Amino acid sequence: MWPLILTFLRSNAVYITLPVAGVIGFIGYNLENLLSSKYTPYSKSIQENRNERLMEEITSDPLKHERLKLKENVLGRNLSPSLQEK
Repeated sequence: MWPLILTFLRSNAVYITLPVAGVIGFIGYNLENLLSSKYTPYSKSIQENRNERLMEEITSDPLKHERLKLKENVLGRNLSPSLQEK
């Protein structure tokens, strides 16, 4: 009897596995809806956090902000060794 059942299942595997996979997927989808919470709290994006942090740094004291200070001459950045002052 088992060889007949296995032969039938082997020859019709394509037609059997799709409905079985559909039933298992349907059950899993509904279980996930029942067990998981659907509430996701709002959190600010990384870009919003960065913009706020930068605004706090600049508005605290704009003259002491590192990005606004001119550290060196623009032309003196990439001078060849022969043109650098010693």
